[in-house]
Parts: sequence; structure tokens; C-alpha cells
Amino acid sequence: MDDGLRVTDRWVVPAGELRERFSRSSGPGGQGVNTADSRVELSYDVANAPSVPEWLRSRALARLANRLVDGVLTIAASEHRAQLANREAARERMTALLREAAAPPPPPRRATRPSRGAKERRLAEKKRQSQRKRDRRADGD
Repeated sequence: MDDGLRVTDRWVVPAGELRERFSRSSGPGGQGVNTADSRVELSYDVANAPSVPEWLRSRALARLANRLVDGVLTIAASEHRAQLANREAARERMTALLREAAAPPPPPRRATRPSRGAKERRLAEKKRQSQRKRDRRADGD
């Protein structure tokens, strides 16, 4: 649990750059819910962390912009009764978010045109549909 997060092959977040806070969870837990601090908040300073490669920092900040507060990404996990399970869930979600933010942009879309046959089929279907509706009218036009 004390090792870092392996985001990609070339990017590993050291455990020292992650901050964990624990608090009482509102979820399941029975009598222990009032005494156990099972909720986990995992925070990572994306903007200032030395482990983020410079070429990746701007991409990650842009993609995570709506999730960051002062450059810090925070994940809260409280779906499990055990603190250890919530810590693991928070780490998995943090890894998935960072991996998605680090992914290269998709290739640009190449503009294509519908084929001649596709255009003809579309127009023929439109004619059939309009004829069908015309046939259903009471006046018959």
C-alpha cells in the first residue's frame, strides 16, 4: 500500500507525493460507522508535483481542469466498510483518472463523404416513407 501509483510505463507517482485524509463515512458500517474513520480522501498536486513530466503536465492540467482545485486533484472513496478497501478504491480511481489525462490525443478525424449508393438509398427510403404517409391520408391528395 505504501508504494506509488503506476500511471503509465514512464510515469509513476511516488507515495510521498500523495496525501490521504481519513474521516467518518456516511455509508454502511453498522455500529462501527460512528467510530471508524473509513472514508478516504486521496489528494495529488498535479500542478506542482516533480514526478509529472513537463511535457505531460500541461495536457493533464487541461484535461483535469474541471476536477482540480488550485492544481490539486482529490478523490473521495467511502463505498466500502473498511478503510483499507476505500484506500485501494481511491488509488484505483486516481490511477484511472491520471491515465486518462495522460493518454495521447486521438488522431484527427478525416473528413469523408457518403458514397453515391448511400445517397441513393437514403433518398429512396425518404420517397418510400413520404409515399407511405401520403397513402395514410384521408383525402388521398
